[in-house]
Amino acid sequence: ATPPSTTRTTETEGTASTIGTTTEKPTTTASTSTETVTTSRVTEVGSTTKTTTSGPTPSTHPPHSTTMITETSSPMTTTATHTTPTASTAITTTSGPSSSEPTTGTTVSPSPGSTSPVSVTTSGTTPTESFTTTSGTTSSNFTTITSTTTTTEIVPPGSISTSGPTATSTAPGESWWLCECIKAICIEDNKVEVVPVVCNPPPKPTCSNGLSPVQVIDEDGCCWHWECDCYCTGWGDPHYMTFDGLYYSYQGNCTYVLVEEINKKVDNFGVYIDNYHCDTRDVVSCPRTLIVRHETQEVRMATVKPNTLQVEVTVNRQAVALPYKKFGVSIYESGINCVVEIPELKMNVSYNGLSFSIRMPHSLFGNNTQGQCGTCNNNTADDCMLPDGKIAGNCETMADHWQVIDPSKPQCSPGLVPTKAPSTTPVQPCKESAICELLLGSVFKPCHGFVRPDKYYAACVFDSCALPNLDLECSSLQIYAATCADQSVCIDWRSHTNGVCSYQCPSNKEYRACGPTKEITCKSSQQNETSTKQVEGCFCPNGTMLYDSGIDVCVKTCGCVGMDMIPREFGEKFTVDCQDCVCLEGENGIECKPHECPKQNNAPCVGEGFYEVHVVNPEDACCPIVACKCNTSLCTAKAPKCPLGFQVHSHIPRDQCCPVYECVPKGVCVHQNAEFLPNSSVFVDKCQNCFCTNKVNVSTQLNIISCEHIPCNIVCQPGYELQPVKGECCGRCVQTKCVIRTSSNSNLILSPGEFKSDPYNNCTIYSCVHIHNQFISSTSEITCPAFNEDSCKPGTIAFLPNGCCKTCAPLESPTPCSVRKRRDFIVYKGCRSEDRVLMTECEGTCGTFSLYSAEANSMDHSCSCCRELRSTLKEVKLKCPHGHSISHKYMYVESCACQDTECNSSQSSEMQSREDHHHTSTLNRIKRAISLSSK
Repeated sequence: ATPPSTTRTTETEGTASTIGTTTEKPTTTASTSTETVTTSRVTEVGSTTKTTTSGPTPSTHPPHSTTMITETSSPMTTTATHTTPTASTAITTTSGPSSSEPTTGTTVSPSPGSTSPVSVTTSGTTPTESFTTTSGTTSSNFTTITSTTTTTEIVPPGSISTSGPTATSTAPGESWWLCECIKAICIEDNKVEVVPVVCNPPPKPTCSNGLSPVQVIDEDGCCWHWECDCYCTGWGDPHYMTFDGLYYSYQGNCTYVLVEEINKKVDNFGVYIDNYHCDTRDVVSCPRTLIVRHETQEVRMATVKPNTLQVEVTVNRQAVALPYKKFGVSIYESGINCVVEIPELKMNVSYNGLSFSIRMPHSLFGNNTQGQCGTCNNNTADDCMLPDGKIAGNCETMADHWQVIDPSKPQCSPGLVPTKAPSTTPVQPCKESAICELLLGSVFKPCHGFVRPDKYYAACVFDSCALPNLDLECSSLQIYAATCADQSVCIDWRSHTNGVCSYQCPSNKEYRACGPTKEITCKSSQQNETSTKQVEGCFCPNGTMLYDSGIDVCVKTCGCVGMDMIPREFGEKFTVDCQDCVCLEGENGIECKPHECPKQNNAPCVGEGFYEVHVVNPEDACCPIVACKCNTSLCTAKAPKCPLGFQVHSHIPRDQCCPVYECVPKGVCVHQNAEFLPNSSVFVDKCQNCFCTNKVNVSTQLNIISCEHIPCNIVCQPGYELQPVKGECCGRCVQTKCVIRTSSNSNLILSPGEFKSDPYNNCTIYSCVHIHNQFISSTSEITCPAFNEDSCKPGTIAFLPNGCCKTCAPLESPTPCSVRKRRDFIVYKGCRSEDRVLMTECEGTCGTFSLYSAEANSMDHSCSCCRELRSTLKEVKLKCPHGHSISHKYMYVESCACQDTECNSSQSSEMQSREDHHHTSTLNRIKRAISLSSK
């Protein structure tokens, strides 16, 4: 703690006198009034001090014995002083009331080697002032004060007796503290010089970082001196202010040393920062994690969300709750900041996600720091020191040399020398944000006399130009306001930023720009709060206070706060987590016992699907009641599978759990395993237009499908018939007969296998054949043999059976068997000769008879037929429909004769014979038509 800059004075009355064993000359006194002589305090200097006090001693009484016992360790000695009071106030301790006879003083046995006594007596001291000098310069005035002495015996520590003085000795020049800021020095020959320390106020220095110096007590505890604390800050993207106040910006995205000791005095000590690129261009960086190491602990304060004032804390990679205190490290929240404090080192580190600050005492760390925060010696010349002790040309280059190994950043290489110093100004000029102007205006003017704003303004302009969309310039105002608050100047600035730098507090807290560094709680003492420094943050509203540093609940009266985080007053009874609790004043606070529930009369659950269940009692949530609940999965009845057009309908009868199922019609049409809604089209086939109606078939309970046939207006040409075709509605006209164009330009329709003579020319015969799904029509011309009507007898000219050729033979005389020639086309397998071919055939009648034989009682038959007698094979070329030709051989008859043949027996009737004859004649005619087929 820093003592106040006030004068502490102890005034005594009297003057100095000669120091000796005995004296006859009394000292000059300024007063003869009665004074009460007491001991106020004896300062311990490496020793244990015992003091005894007696009652008042009148100054007019005879000399009396006063004993002061001081136990010290070597080389200090213990003195037992017998003094004769004068009119002055003695800085001793009286051992008893005054009397006319001197009392015997209490003595302490000397330490080994002490043999001779020394007598010292002081009658008073001069005014003493306690101050401290600057930077180790202490101004101390030592004044020799003598007093009237009766007897003074220096005795060693260790043994106490009342039988008389014991001899001891002290070497000349040896000194010891008699009491606070009063030193005794052994001169020689049993002479002791008493020297009170008088401190003069040292001149107030100027700190290079622009902050006010602090008062530090000297090691002797009497005087004080000025010191400039080591104070390093960083903010924005990021900007640094070293311990000695040197400003620079650095955009590295690795992990760096902020401060370490040059000469290691503290085990595993250091502060480090983890930066990352916080813009899409990877140009500027922002702090992400602040790391504090001390002995066995590593504290990490990490930003939860980029560019926010949200920080989470871990110790040795484990999350901890705040406040946290262990192994000499204390972590707590102070306003918007998270603070790591090491009381042994009198240092603290604060971080809020956007900025950090490190405060260290010069007395412990002066001239012994290195890193990006520089060397703490009140001189900016060596702040850019490299790890090898050399001084860099600028701190931007220096900062890159303080990388540390971070497994999470393999791209970073400690010790890598940058090719050139990074730029600290925007590439393109821009208009700074209006928020930056606040730093130079009236809002921060009260602080301008304590902390200069120019460097913070430059950082604000840089942030507003480099990252205009992140509102990062707020961090410059925030760190400047925090530095002002550190100098006891509070600035309420956020309300002047038009909401850009606003800070939202929880509903139970209110924002204050100037609040206590440690908020008063019900568990803390309000009397010990003497700090004048303030921080911004969220605090309990006026009229309330924080219950405890680890319980973030504001209370009006200090009662109890349980796990439900609801404040209770002393004596209040409540139920929480089914425990009946009462808030009691005392150490335990809340006492609880299990909540008692009344007995219930529960009726059993009857019916399929019902089961017992405990439900919340609306009147008492801790005492559930038993109710019957329905679970349909316990029901045995299953929903049926309904056919198409029907759906399952279920309903639960009253006071039952299990449903009753039935299939009910959906009101749709069904066709080919598909359902159709009313008025929708239904595809049955291409030949019908169908749709689903609203009419219901009484028997099937399905809607009726109504269809209309598609009309067909197709008329087939002669020789074609309308036949159904699969997949088509109206069918197609398919050729079933041959259509022949006659010489008279009329159409002749012939069925396959049918032949017919031209109506106007019996020598022309038309025929129709169906070969390989093709209808082929043929026209045959009968060539009549040469005929001379004059050679015929009159009346014997007649037509042959073909109705074309004439002959003079009578119809009733038979035609002899002979060779008949004709020219016609040969057709074979769909191929036809290119020209008519000369062909021959046998024609004529032969002797054939049937006679009755009486002997055999049967008919004797003699049969002969006109057939070829000699023939040869001839070859002809046929032309096929696909354009290719084939070679075909046919039989050419050269001579004919009647030849016997077997006669078949027949018992048929005459009618049957006629029918057979007609059938045979028909077949022959067909064969003849085929053989005579032509075009």
